[in-house]
Amino acid sequence: MKQYERQIALPEIGEQGQQKIQNASVLIVGVGGLGSPVALYLAAAGVGTLHLVDADVVSLSNLGRQILYNTTHLGKPKATVAKQVLQNLNPEIQVVPHNVFLDQENALSLVEKADVVVDCSDNFDTRYLLHDVCKQTGKPLVYGAIEGFEGLLTVFTTESSYTLQQLFDSATQTPSKAVMGVTPGVLGSLQASEVLKIIANYGQVLFDKLLTVNLLTNQFHLIDL
Repeated sequence: MKQYERQIALPEIGEQGQQKIQNASVLIVGVGGLGSPVALYLAAAGVGTLHLVDADVVSLSNLGRQILYNTTHLGKPKATVAKQVLQNLNPEIQVVPHNVFLDQENALSLVEKADVVVDCSDNFDTRYLLHDVCKQTGKPLVYGAIEGFEGLLTVFTTESSYTLQQLFDSATQTPSKAVMGVTPGVLGSLQASEVLKIIANYGQVLFDKLLTVNLLTNQFHLIDL
């Protein structure tokens, strides 16, 4: 437990909270800009099982923001590389790579593997599908999205008074790919924080609230939904 002694020392965590973290299973959909810091911080915190879903391979254009990877990983499957990096960081946890894109065929079976699901995807088709399956299965969904210097973060449950489709007015076009590398770092860290709060039952989770972040102006706004 020495690896986790700093967080165990927190009264909000303690040994009981750490045990909850180590017993938990988390599904991360998309191991890119957002998924990288999410996976790294959850692995470092000792989350027992991480399921990583991504069918893409590492490319040079990824390296400015996808901090799991480096130039030795170019052309290799992201989920497979991420497993190796995370296991090196924390050999005590289990990391399961799924080198597939989330779709209608596999979404249910993947979501059912987890206690908490993290949406780090980059398109609305995947986002809406993941939201619907999480609602169907009763799994909490930690949703994050980024563009440029800005980001959004919220948590959906079966009791949520709104849907992702309502939040975006059922938008379907692909979000802009323009982004500053630090933006997913900030938002992904916040997503990881929400996951840990849900698992270990501490703090105020973003249920029925939307957090907006603007790194150009250093403004954070919490909106009731």
